[in-house]
Amino acid sequence: MDFEPWWLIFVPVLFALGWLAARFDFRQMLRETRTLPDSYFRGLNFLLNEQPDRAIDAFVEVAKLDPETTELHFALGSLFRRRGEMERAIRVHQSLLSRSDLPQAEREHAQHELAQDFLKAGMLDRAEAAFEQLKDTDTRYALPALRSLIRIYESEHDWPRAIEAVKTLHGLVDEPVPQLVHYYCEQAQGALSAKPADIEAALTALDAADHAVEVAGRGESLSHGSQVRTSLLRARLAGLENDSKRERMYLESILADAPEYAGLVAEQLLANYRQAGEAVQGLEHLRAQYERHASLDLFNVVFRELRAQQGSETAWAFARAALRHHPSLLGLDRLLEAELSAQPAGEAHSSPVPGADLSLLRTLIHKHTQRLDRYACRSCGFQARRFYWQCPGCNAWETYTPRRLEELE
Repeated sequence: MDFEPWWLIFVPVLFALGWLAARFDFRQMLRETRTLPDSYFRGLNFLLNEQPDRAIDAFVEVAKLDPETTELHFALGSLFRRRGEMERAIRVHQSLLSRSDLPQAEREHAQHELAQDFLKAGMLDRAEAAFEQLKDTDTRYALPALRSLIRIYESEHDWPRAIEAVKTLHGLVDEPVPQLVHYYCEQAQGALSAKPADIEAALTALDAADHAVEVAGRGESLSHGSQVRTSLLRARLAGLENDSKRERMYLESILADAPEYAGLVAEQLLANYRQAGEAVQGLEHLRAQYERHASLDLFNVVFRELRAQQGSETAWAFARAALRHHPSLLGLDRLLEAELSAQPAGEAHSSPVPGADLSLLRTLIHKHTQRLDRYACRSCGFQARRFYWQCPGCNAWETYTPRRLEELE
């Protein structure tokens, strides 16, 4: 196609149109900028200068001047909640919900934010009511609301409602929910701890827990911990029913299937053997278990029982060999504690090690082992002297390894 000279007339026309468009946008921007309150720019300046308190005061002033700025209200509410100013956060989100012209999507957003405010403030009943209004909706807040309700039910130990909520969650999303087993176990534990123990309720809860274990096991989403806990409760139930054979069967199944949990069941298993007049066989069984799967808690049980049955020389010989293969300050601290506690009051502390002052030695070692004599959560790092199925710090389930800190280092 040939070039026509008259086409050149379009060049200045296009240039003029572009200049007008740019000038229009610039003027529009200037008009919008002039409508913003000075407090808005002061707030931005305070934020840039790392003065969050003064920035919040400035933005609050903007919100008062222009109540229609919903985005700013949401930002302020979140800021207040993160800073722990729960009363101000609640007031901001309640003011949003009081507006009759608020669109439905933003109303549900405000409802979710308000529920989170109540939850962080510890107002569980109000948080529960707020989340309940969201869980049955088809919005993006339904699943977070349901998960928050599960957390509330856990904190209130309302296990029946927690179970129903987890079942609802499992029906909505294709993800494992292993805590369901623990909810049934909590019900069983509560029934067994009642005065008198509610055997029937405990049995029903444990049957449901076994079913949950079976279902979760099909998807390979279950750890040993859930199965160990159900076996422990079955053993406790058998003990209350004076069925020592069944109690022993459950405890020994834990040693075979989950040897890392041996320290949690060793005392109970030894008591079972002792009750049957088979303390010697029980000790040998635990000693053989220690040879296969050494742990500090199991070492402690075996050492104490060896000392009670066969005397201090045999017990210390076992301890020396054990600590030679598995060096441990905690292990040495435990056996010194056992040795000192066995000494009659007022007598000098004799020692299998000639010339050793056991009391001084134990004092020095114990000072350095206190921080190692704890269980730790793999999720948040919370440390505790006793073993928990649910972490008191982050509320996660089965995050405690059944080994002391020294064994994990």
